[in-house]
This record gives sequence, structure tokens and C-alpha cells, in this order.
Amino acid sequence: MNDISPIRATSGTNQEGTSAHNRRVMIDALRLNGALSRADLARATQLTKQAVSNIIDELERDGFVVSLEAVRKGRGQPSTPYRLFPEGAFAIGLQIDRHLTRAVAVDLVGTVLARAEANLPPDDPSGGVKIILGLIEGIRGELAMISEQSEKRLVGLGVAMPGPFGLEEFGDNKWMMPAWQKYPLLETLAAGTGLDVSLQNDSAACAIAERMVGAAHGLDHAVCLYVGYGIGAGLILNGELYRGSYGNAGEIGMALLSPRGADGAVLEHRASLASLYQQIELNPSDADLYEHVAALAEAKDPALLAWVNAAAQDLRWSIQLIETIFDPQTVILTSGAPEALARLILQAILPLPPSIANRPDRALPRLQLGITDPWSIALGAAAEPISRAFDPRFSAILKTRTDGL
Repeated sequence: MNDISPIRATSGTNQEGTSAHNRRVMIDALRLNGALSRADLARATQLTKQAVSNIIDELERDGFVVSLEAVRKGRGQPSTPYRLFPEGAFAIGLQIDRHLTRAVAVDLVGTVLARAEANLPPDDPSGGVKIILGLIEGIRGELAMISEQSEKRLVGLGVAMPGPFGLEEFGDNKWMMPAWQKYPLLETLAAGTGLDVSLQNDSAACAIAERMVGAAHGLDHAVCLYVGYGIGAGLILNGELYRGSYGNAGEIGMALLSPRGADGAVLEHRASLASLYQQIELNPSDADLYEHVAALAEAKDPALLAWVNAAAQDLRWSIQLIETIFDPQTVILTSGAPEALARLILQAILPLPPSIANRPDRALPRLQLGITDPWSIALGAAAEPISRAFDPRFSAILKTRTDGL
């Protein structure tokens, strides 16, 4: 009997002029499911067997997939499974935050191969960029020691930093890093590295990391609620990251907590890690901050718990609003905070108030814990160039069809 277990994949199209989309569909199916045979791929992507064979041959020739030892299922002919070749592509991800920067290099399947971090001078992007370029140079050197093909197969540099982006009035808002926002960052990094450079906010980067290697892996509709120095929501809609008109989709940290905004309070002023540091008088530039917060969370420090319980009230409302607007399969709580603190926040948020997400047939919890790792933003930043180069995009296939009319 043939194996007919479900395989997660995006559908391809057998129309002419869509080979680039179908290549992406094939790579995505292998990323989601691991090793698959040509028959499995044809069944999952709804492409003809001939189309699948042609694409697999092309991907194998180009160094993106490799064949494994043939396996026999039942009485039929043995089939050859294929999987992604990790060294088929590499990318570098960069996190820029108020006090530090982190850089990572990943391969095609999202494995972190090298990483480094450094402190940044406050409000000095020109000085900070020199530090960043040195960090990236070191990462590229480590990558070259791992693979001789790394420079040839380096698809880009992804940058993640706090948003929102492109607003006229910055004032002295510490959350928005005004000096960095006004600096020609992408142009400077592109000139200094020779790479294609892209920018996204930190919550979007967390969502991409969750989609590649975390709780959103294989999901078409998920919202990642990021609680970091600020607060944001990374939106995965129809299997793609939704960025909005200006790259600011999901900036819920800027949402007013009062209907009339009388006190001017927004969500991230009361429920972000910045508000925690302020309330319990911690220095966010302290080199031992992560370990200190982890120790306080493990000990269930009363001052920290007071902040957790107050923040949970606002976050609970935010999740109900996210569910009502986006109807996701699940909401994923992500954070650069230690896991012990993230779990305290999750526990304090529950139970969630009623919403349209209350369904008897739910396969996933309404709220679950995602990646809690200070390196997750840099990982998501690195995953963005990989995603841009290899993930199927519905908008791209629409454009292809329109161009062919």
C-alpha cells in the first residue's frame, strides 16, 4: 500500500512561465517535511510528475537538493527521497538594538553556523556601523572556514531593528532609536559589505524565525506577539509575512491603552521589557542583564512578579484583539527575555478572555510559548534573505500570470 500521509506544501502551478514559483514551492515543501520522493512532491504540490522531475534535476544540479539512498515502500519500486542541501545557500542576520548588536550566519535550513555580538555606542550610528561592519567581517571569515562556497552562495544581509519606520516626528522617544532611523543605514551597510541588504522590525524577524524553525513552522496563519525592549506583532498570513504598506504592520506596541488616549500611555510603555527595567531599576546596558533577570524570574522576585501581573492584563487584551482581527491558528508569545520570565508572563496572561478563537475543534492552543532566545531576532533577520530568495510568494505568481496575459 502506498503511503498517503498528508504532506505540508504550497500548491504549484502547471501553467507556462511559472517555473521560478514552482522551484520555490519545491524548496518550501522539502523545508517543511524533510526528505520527500518525487511522487510525494507531485502529490503535495499538485504538479505533474514530469514537472517535479525537471525541477528536482535542476535543483540538484544547482546544489540546492541532494538525493538519499533509495527506499522501498510496500511492493512497489523503490523511490529516491530528496532533501535540502544545507550548504546550498547562506545568509547573515543582524540585530541592532539600543545598546548592542548581534550577528549570525545561517545555512539554507536555518542552522546557525556562526554568531557574534558587541556593544553599541548610544545614539551614535556612524560609530556603531564601524563596529557592525567589523562584526560582519568576522562572521564571514568564520563562514568561509566552514564552506569554501560560502561567499558565492551568500544571498544577502537581513537587518532587524525596532520600528516603526519612516515617521516624521521622532522627538526623544527612546523606543524608536531616532538617530539610527535618520541615518542612511542600509546604503552604508550595502556599500560596506557588497551584499543585498533588507530591513524589517524586530517582531517581524521573530515571526520569520518562528516560521523557519519554531512554533509557526508549517502554519499558514499565526501571529507572533513579541515582548522585548518594545512590543510588536509579527503577522504570518496565508503562509507569508505581512509587512504592511510601509513595513510597520504589527506595531501594536504603539496602540493607545486608553480609548481617549488621555494619559498618552501605549502598550509598550507598560508591558515591554523596557518598562520592567525601569520599574525594578535595572540598567538595560548591563552586560549581565539577561542572567540577572533570569535569576529574578527563577526566584519569583516580588517586584518582578508585580510587573508581570500588571503587564499580563494589557497583553491579555492585546491577544483578544489580535484574535478578533486576524483569526490566526494560534498566537505565539516570543521574547528576548529568559525563558523563566516568558513562562511567568504566559501563565499570568492565562486564562484568555472569550473571543472568536474559542472553537471546540481547535488543533492548537490559542496562546503558546515560542522561541525565548536573545539571538532570535538576529536569526529571523538572517532567515529573511533566505525566505526572500527561496520561499513561494503568492504575489509573485499573480504578477507572473498578469505579465503573461
